[in-house]
Amino acid sequence: MSALWHVAPGVAELRPCAAPQGERVVTAICSGISRGTERLVHHGRVPPSQHAAMRGPMQEGDFPFPVKYGYAVVGRDQHGQRVFCLHPHQARFGLPAALCAAIPDAVPDHRAVLAANMETALNLLWDAAPLPGERALVVGAGVVGLLAAFLLARIPGMEVTVTDTDPARRAVAEALGARFAAPEQVADGQELLVHASASEAGLRLALDRAAFEARIIEASWFGDREPALPLGAAFHQRRLRLLSTQVGSVAPAMRGRRSHAQRMALALSLLADARLDALLGPFIPFRELPARLGAVLDPPPGAPQPLCPVVTYGDAS
Repeated sequence: MSALWHVAPGVAELRPCAAPQGERVVTAICSGISRGTERLVHHGRVPPSQHAAMRGPMQEGDFPFPVKYGYAVVGRDQHGQRVFCLHPHQARFGLPAALCAAIPDAVPDHRAVLAANMETALNLLWDAAPLPGERALVVGAGVVGLLAAFLLARIPGMEVTVTDTDPARRAVAEALGARFAAPEQVADGQELLVHASASEAGLRLALDRAAFEARIIEASWFGDREPALPLGAAFHQRRLRLLSTQVGSVAPAMRGRRSHAQRMALALSLLADARLDALLGPFIPFRELPARLGAVLDPPPGAPQPLCPVVTYGDAS
């Protein structure tokens, strides 16, 4: 039994772990890598002010290093039930039952690793309160941005455009029901904007293309960076609203109506769509993860930019 540990900037290794104990004992099938968050952890860029807030369920160690981190594992518990778990990348582990969610039969193992990202996108939409017929722009075609576009495109009359600096993301965005535009081609007058690029340039683009009284939902986490923004006359004259969204709390619109567990169950049910398989890959055997992690988190220039790499533990279906 072993687990992935980040031990120095850009360095990870597999370390042995104790026999699992807990209400649920889970044997991992596969796990998903959340590239944005796990890149910050891998490079030791979690700000000291955020160490407590960023601490993951079942994390061991402390930021910056050494730390065992992750939160998207699919496995089978001791009763044979398929479960999605908020747990770091580890072959076998025990944890409280509250950190496990049953996976619907319609969702295959590999796609279920997107559950945490889908939960984030779902909470984002609860914060955004989209309206049928609105013009919506998603800036940043990462996993969360694309899942948000996928959900927005299901709303009647919604015109959804995804923009990204990587033209290779066009095919995925269009497969999920959205339009795609390069940043310089994005039209003005966007009424609902989701910023998920984690870049200053992306947020500036959202502010620039926003319509009068538009709302901009900030879904990015910048780590230790402090973006500079143009919040001068145009921001005020157009009465723009800039709203942060974060998955740690249920969005106010549904708070008191849905628990965290109910939100996760809904997120898992929304993964019953084979088009979402386009977000997954490459598939990496667990034993190879330390050697390959750097390349999937920070691909060299010109190399494909993966969306959600999937770690396999030997018996994925």
